[in-house]
Formats: sequence, C-alpha cells, structure tokens
Amino acid sequence: MPSRTSRGVLCAAAALVWSAAAAAQQSDPASDLPTFHTHQSYMEEIMRPGTLDVKDPLKVFAFVLNSLPERVKVYPTENYFYFTFTLNGSPYAGNIRLDASDRDQGKVQFGYYEQTAGWRDDTPVVFRVLDAASGVKLEKVERFLYRLTYAGKSVLFELNDLSQVKPPATALAPRERFIGPIFDDSGIRFFLVYNPVIKNFLYILDETAKVADDFFTGPRGDRILIGKRSGFVFYRDRRLDRKILIGVYDENVRINNYFDGPFDQLPDNFIEGEALRSAILEVEPRLKGEIDRFGGSFDGEIRYSIAPYKQYKTIREFDQANRCAGRKHASERAYYRCFIFDDEPQADADWPTLKRPAKMRKHPSEAPGTPQ
Repeated sequence: MPSRTSRGVLCAAAALVWSAAAAAQQSDPASDLPTFHTHQSYMEEIMRPGTLDVKDPLKVFAFVLNSLPERVKVYPTENYFYFTFTLNGSPYAGNIRLDASDRDQGKVQFGYYEQTAGWRDDTPVVFRVLDAASGVKLEKVERFLYRLTYAGKSVLFELNDLSQVKPPATALAPRERFIGPIFDDSGIRFFLVYNPVIKNFLYILDETAKVADDFFTGPRGDRILIGKRSGFVFYRDRRLDRKILIGVYDENVRINNYFDGPFDQLPDNFIEGEALRSAILEVEPRLKGEIDRFGGSFDGEIRYSIAPYKQYKTIREFDQANRCAGRKHASERAYYRCFIFDDEPQADADWPTLKRPAKMRKHPSEAPGTPQ
C-alpha cells in the first residue's frame, strides 16, 4: 500500500459525477451560455471498453500526455494539473504536478489511483517522481511556462500567473502581512494573510476578480455566507471590507475533493523570500531549522498545515462564532480569535524532535478519506 505521501499528491475531486461528462460539452466556449452536459455522454463513457495497463505508471503517463492538447493551463497555485478517466466502468483520478521546489531540476510528480468515495475505503496509489532517468524531459521556457516531453509527445504547461494580484488596502488590517495569492482547486481565489496579533493565518476571499460561486446567508443574520457550489463558509468582517473563510464542509475534507479547503493550494509561486517561513516560526518556533521556506520538511515528505477554519456538518456550528464576533471587543485580538478553529496539534512520529509537535500535513495533502 503506498504511503499517505504518495496519495497526498492526488485529488478525489472527480468523484463529482458531472466531471466524467466534461467531454460532452456542446455549447460554444465563446458564448455566455452555460456549458452543457448530457447523461448520454456519461453513459457512453462508462460503458466504453478500454485497455490500459494501470499498473505501469509510464504507460499511464504516456496515455495522459497523449490525451492532452499542445498547451494546457495549470490553475491551482500548488501547481497540480488534475485529470480523471474511466476504464471499463472504474473511475480513476490523478495529477501531474510541477512542484515549485524541484521543477527547475527537471523533476515532475505523477500519480493516479482508483477513485474513492464516502462508501469506499482508500485504494492503492501509484506515484512516481519522473525525470530524465525515466525518459521524461521537463524544460523551463519562461517563468510560468514549462515544456513536458515523453516518447515524442510534448505539452506546454502554463502555470497560473498571479504575480500582479494583491489585496486591496481595505482588505488588510494594519499589522497583517500578505503572504501571497491563492487559486484553489475549487476555482475560488484567496489572499493568504498572516495576523501577528492572533499569531495565526487567515484566508481572505479575493474579490478583485469575479468569484466563481454564488452565496446565500445563514439563518442567524447576514454576516455568515455559504457558497452554493463550494460549501465554503465566510464571515463578512465587521471591521474591514472583506470576507474571511471560516468553514469547509466536513464530507468534502473527508473524501479530499475540490472543495476540501485551500490548505493544500498555498501560493508557492509567489512567496517572497522568507515571508511564509518567518510567519510559521512565529506560530511554531520549535520548527526553526526543521522547515524550508515553503513550510515543508527538507525531505519534502510533510508540510505545515495552514487550516484555521472549521470542518462543519451543519451551519448552526457557526452560531457561537457569529455571537462572539457580534460582541463589542476592546481588542483586535479578541475579535479575530472568533474566527480561529484550530484544534490542538496532534503528535507526528515523523517530527520526534519537537516537544509539542506542530500541525503537519503529509506533503502536499492528506490522503483521500482522511480528515485533517
């Protein structure tokens, strides 16, 4: 059974039924009309017989690469290019990842697995780091453009350039530090912010571009907003013109789909110098000398988990936070502590040198079916 590390490279988001029918798009991409899918195309895909040796990662890699056009775009900011396919009725999911820490050394991460869901146990993962020794060539063309070649097929991977994306001045408290922009695999954009007053991080909704979700209000007033598509819960800040992520639906975290929260899509391409590491060390000084500038262990196995929001099952679970924030607070610290739901960190045998182990995640995320 592969390690949680290898499974962590993957996302079970394609458990959403409609994703399997994506090839059935029948609307004009240039049109303002919604994309159209049919049940017929989904049926024909799952019933189509196929042959692919899924035990051979290079054969699967060749299949994935040959299925791609000459140029693709990688939206998530931890640089995952996700894919799914159905083989003889069984759904598979995986990704090609151009990790910021080693892609310039010609390394590419590749993994896939048979999809899990709430009713199914974890399945084995095939994971490999591919490079020239595997016959795989990864070349940097520009800062955000890489050419990936294998067995005569080349594909340009365009990374998501958010280098000019900054939060409005009205979205930051005076002492808060902006770490970087996030494009989550849910399609929702965030600003990762560190607040030294509460010694914790906040995910602020990026509204400088159209938000890929619509919202409805909670039952206790108009401060709690819930995404109709994502299930993300935001609090409309009373002190600043911004919305703070305070909740992610528990089942989405459990099956590790696109809506499991932005903890695993940090702004790797846009972190300046020691900005992230220094903030983490303010929270967890015992990690000094143990983490790189991305907040990961030096062997790349685990990474500090930034998830200061609640995994919820019902919206009523935010009643207390709503009441807390509605009180008159004398201090900034007391007010913003209302939106922090961190549990006490659990021990991690991989970090035995820490007296009180930090909250870590298997790099780059926990396994599907495993709650944070």
